[in-house]
Amino acid sequence: MRFLGSANMKLLWVVGFMGLLFCRRTDGTFIREVNVTQEQDLHYTESNVYGYAAYGYGVFTRPLMVGLTLVNGAAAKGAVCLDGTLPAYHIHRGYGSGANSWLIQLEGGGWCDTIRNCVYRKKTRRGSSAYMEKQIPFSGILSNKAGENPDFYNWNRVKVRYCDGASFSGDSQNEAAQLHFRGQRIWKAAMEDLMSKGMRYANQALLSGCSAGGVATVLHCDGFRGMFPATTKVKCLSDGGLFLDAIDVSGRRTLRSMFRRVVSLQGVQKNLPRSCTIRLNPTLCFFPQHLIASVKTPLFLVNAAYDTWQIQASLAPRTADPNGHWHACTNNNANCAAWQIKFLQGFRNQMLNAVSGFSRAGKNGLFINSCFSHCQTERQDTWFSQNPPLIGNKGIAKSVGNWYFDRYSIKAIDCPYPCDKTCHNLVFK
Repeated sequence: MRFLGSANMKLLWVVGFMGLLFCRRTDGTFIREVNVTQEQDLHYTESNVYGYAAYGYGVFTRPLMVGLTLVNGAAAKGAVCLDGTLPAYHIHRGYGSGANSWLIQLEGGGWCDTIRNCVYRKKTRRGSSAYMEKQIPFSGILSNKAGENPDFYNWNRVKVRYCDGASFSGDSQNEAAQLHFRGQRIWKAAMEDLMSKGMRYANQALLSGCSAGGVATVLHCDGFRGMFPATTKVKCLSDGGLFLDAIDVSGRRTLRSMFRRVVSLQGVQKNLPRSCTIRLNPTLCFFPQHLIASVKTPLFLVNAAYDTWQIQASLAPRTADPNGHWHACTNNNANCAAWQIKFLQGFRNQMLNAVSGFSRAGKNGLFINSCFSHCQTERQDTWFSQNPPLIGNKGIAKSVGNWYFDRYSIKAIDCPYPCDKTCHNLVFK
């Protein structure tokens, strides 16, 4: 792990969780970039930060730790993780004005697209509740502090753990490898369990998710709306989930190939929106870009125009860049050459084209900033802090809150890199 800044800069303190570090210099300023190791599970690291300096708070703030709850009775419905263990979630009850308001956060964490990958995954927290943490920190949009999460801090807040590897949408199995692809059933069982614990009485509800959980949010948004009476205010928020069917640096479509394997292996086809599958093949209908315009429920998209996961795993993965020409650039945007930035600007343009029809609907919202980041609602520094990423004079938390509560219409799209100086860019070792 290395630190950003001058070599002789003394650090007053360093705090971290699972490799994600934030540093404050002795002069009181903050190192804005986030430094993580290449081997880290980026989805999990970003969504579970508790060692944060909060970029301007000036004090260490330890978030609420919330225990694991197994979904009892799920096995009888065939709703199990890859290894057959029970699915799970973390819940912190709301109070006061938020007692009947519910925020459901679907965890992200990539996908498994081959038997071999899924067998490996089932021996991790991404495929088995036996390996899940007994407690996790609630920060960002899950925080219980008004000063960190002004609009949702006193809601019932739930983190649904991700243990199927297909964005809560598969329904199949592989007996030989003892793999259970039951994401769709996990989604249904978890929601039924939460409804029985009071969510059925919600007067307000927000379904959200990060990364693969952001894909799941788009896939299940209208179904979530359908669980509640028409009088319940229901909206959805997809963070870092706008994965694009983009051409990689070798001229191929790495992510399309991966999604094709996920959809086929895990039996996702039957659970994809028919509004899409009557027009396109199932693989393309796993890409949110082909789904968002037909989602009837109000939907908000938070995304970095230069999404670091997509840059590393979709645009310039090692398989597409065997000679490593992109290695330095994908690790740190400051190392990108002019021709590489030009390529990335083309990716940004594709993203803006993908949301053009979606953004015309008054019910929808957007916050697309020109940062090198991925998943910004669960990290406290990017969700709500003294120096958050901004578009105009609005940060992500205020933009989402203004949209959810119908205070303002939010269609915020940043100017292209490098104009935004408020970004909390991710830098990899």
